[in-house]
Amino acid sequence: MDILAFIHWNVSPEIFSLGPIHVRWYGLFFAIGFLFGYSHGERMFKYENIDLKWLESLFIYLIVATIIGARLGHVLFYGWDYYSQHPIEILYVWQGGLASHGGILGIIIAMFIWSKNVSKRSILWVLDRVVVPSIFVGALIRFGNLMNSEIYGVQTALPWGFIFERNHETVAKHPTQIYEALSYLVTFGVMLYMYWKTKAKDYQGLIVGVFFIMVFSARFFIEFIKEEQEAFEKGMSLNMGQLLSIPFVLTGIFLIVQAVKKGPVIYKNQVVHGKK
Repeated sequence: MDILAFIHWNVSPEIFSLGPIHVRWYGLFFAIGFLFGYSHGERMFKYENIDLKWLESLFIYLIVATIIGARLGHVLFYGWDYYSQHPIEILYVWQGGLASHGGILGIIIAMFIWSKNVSKRSILWVLDRVVVPSIFVGALIRFGNLMNSEIYGVQTALPWGFIFERNHETVAKHPTQIYEALSYLVTFGVMLYMYWKTKAKDYQGLIVGVFFIMVFSARFFIEFIKEEQEAFEKGMSLNMGQLLSIPFVLTGIFLIVQAVKKGPVIYKNQVVHGKK
């Protein structure tokens, strides 16, 4: 196939720089995602007549948990051999190295603490709401990965293959960042429908269960056409991303079964579908 049929990708990861300050697309998408998350969360809380003071603390918990969880996920799941010998570099978040599985685990732990100290409600109640805007943030982050020319796939002959010239690639590779981003956007659409158009949010764990299944099933299959992220993955039948995805899918199935079995849970003073 003619090489001109492919997409030649040579975009700079930086938007601009001012002295030592470098503004990157990845960081911009991250910030836009959090702003969107807060805005959508505010809309959800108003819809359910929930004190917006909860949202302020929730937002702080989410930001801290996402960054710390994603960083530690990368360190523990993908780079422990290196970081165990260079522990101070664990703090060097600006150098890159975030893992989505770790971010999700960080959020779950933070939501458990937030639920216990702030809302006094089940952790599933808040997770059912947090995952709706969070998956949109995930899609933006994958587009940030595309701008960084990172986390792409193996060689492909498909016409939409990307030649990542900044990495000195000479053959087209699967743009798996786009594949994941699109799967996340589809999941986001499903989450929106479930929350706003059905009674799903009253069945604790139902929305987050569907989230786990859709997100991590997509991740599991896309990993088959991804390049190895770390040297230790060479020769593995299933890579680290796939191994970490399986428990989330199984948990999603369990949560859906339990949510349907238990039925709807309505809290005192909760607005149900726009009506008190």
